[in-house]
Amino acid sequence: MTLASDPYVWGTGRRKTSVARVRIKQGSGQFFVNGRPVEDFFTTDATMNRATQALQVTESRSGYDVWCRVSGGGITGQSGAVSLGLARALKTDNTNFEPTLREHQLLTRDSRKIERKKYGLRKARRATQFSKR
Repeated sequence: MTLASDPYVWGTGRRKTSVARVRIKQGSGQFFVNGRPVEDFFTTDATMNRATQALQVTESRSGYDVWCRVSGGGITGQSGAVSLGLARALKTDNTNFEPTLREHQLLTRDSRKIERKKYGLRKARRATQFSKR
């Protein structure tokens, strides 16, 4: 997918109903999600750590500039999608990162999704409260 003249490396990540398109290149460590700094987009520590985990385990936080475009789902799903897309892009750019990323399970897509609601029930499995009288 990378052209010879394109300095960027792309990676796609998905989680629940979120999709992230991640673009990286060698740089100074900037990280933007939907045009905002990662600290402003992912406000909780858990979501921000999840999104930047691939850079942390490969010890390349200051070596890459990252731009993400993420849509769908909620904040947790979006952080997981960014994490997978970033890991895939890093693996494409530097194949030496692959064993480390695999060891931390960052290249595995989490396929769990919301189970659909069934008729006659409140949610997918939750029934109505039983009333004796």
